[in-house]
Amino acid sequence: MKKPLSIASRIPLAAAAVGALITVSGAALAADPIRIGVIAEAQAIAGASIPQAAQLAADEINARGGVDGRKIEIVSYDNHSSSADSVRAFQRAVNEDKVNAVIASYISEVVLALEPWASRLKTPFVTPGAASNEISKSVHADYEKNKYTFHGYLTSAALALSVCDAAKDLLVDKMHMKSAVIMSEDAAWTKPLDVGYEECLPKIGLKVLDHIRFSPDTTDFTPIFNKIEGARPDVIITGISHVGVQPTVQWKNQQVPIPMFGISSQATNETFGKDTNQAAEGVLYQGVSGPGVAVTPKSVPFAENFRKKFGNFPSYAGYTAYDEVYYIADAVKRAGSTDADKLVTALEKTDWEGTIGRVQFYGKDDPFTHSLKYGKGLITGLMLQWQDGKQVAVWPKEVAKADVKFPSFIKLGN
Repeated sequence: MKKPLSIASRIPLAAAAVGALITVSGAALAADPIRIGVIAEAQAIAGASIPQAAQLAADEINARGGVDGRKIEIVSYDNHSSSADSVRAFQRAVNEDKVNAVIASYISEVVLALEPWASRLKTPFVTPGAASNEISKSVHADYEKNKYTFHGYLTSAALALSVCDAAKDLLVDKMHMKSAVIMSEDAAWTKPLDVGYEECLPKIGLKVLDHIRFSPDTTDFTPIFNKIEGARPDVIITGISHVGVQPTVQWKNQQVPIPMFGISSQATNETFGKDTNQAAEGVLYQGVSGPGVAVTPKSVPFAENFRKKFGNFPSYAGYTAYDEVYYIADAVKRAGSTDADKLVTALEKTDWEGTIGRVQFYGKDDPFTHSLKYGKGLITGLMLQWQDGKQVAVWPKEVAKADVKFPSFIKLGN
């Protein structure tokens, strides 16, 4: 008959058991996924690319072993382009689905509605496509409260500079244009955009003859185009995102003899040609990357892989959403944690070469706190044009694939 183990002899066994439990628990913890909520306009032309690109980035990271063995898990929500639906999705993402960070929306009104919730729920939040200056200005105005929000796309102020930089080279210096009419949808993001246009267009040599703001619900653009033609500008400078198909189709059908140049978010998606029945031919639009454009060594491979998986090239917000998953993962790795405050600190130190350029954020002393830095060697944007049914880069010259050309109904020098 075996003697029972003494208390002393049991201690090593108990310690070993506890040690084993700790090891198993540690392994389980290390294997916990990093969950990123993606709230997007999944049915919208510009928004559809957001969840798709985020998932593609997660799949690539996971195929390489994740972040220190932890997989990236994307939890997607369709917000139906609604602020109320977005808020509900954000609450569910954090409280029920236990996400560690959120990527959300290309609509400024939606992002501005979510910003207070990122604060209340202490959850790092990055937008892949909204532009309103107020997003990052709010972070600057009350840093401790709003530090969880990051502006992962160019501000309206930076977009205006990008359009003006391109217009100076392409329209003023090359085509000797002298006048413009601003045509923008009435939305949160276009108010500061138009202020930027009105300031920078005259500086590059384009006199602003008129400034038209229209409701995003507009269906008949005939009176607007008639008014613009009456002013006889050399170019229409656009600020459109929620709309795009309708004014472009009517511009072509009515043979408006004035080129359109500026922001046209829907035009950044490869489906726009088909969506407009090729009326997009000749439209010039600002982008942060584009098909076949090697902004960085990562740009073309991403676009090609996206097209292979989803059947079309991504919109501008696809490029940014893809980058955001990567630099959120990088921030988790550098922070060694998914703790919200540690993640915010790590995100602030982001220095990541993505598909759209070198991603860095302005600091708390800058009026645009947590927005992307704009400028040479960082992110400057591109100007692309729809030519022969394809999106072609025409500016800056370092990445340009073609010269600007217009359909026959465009009359230059009128």
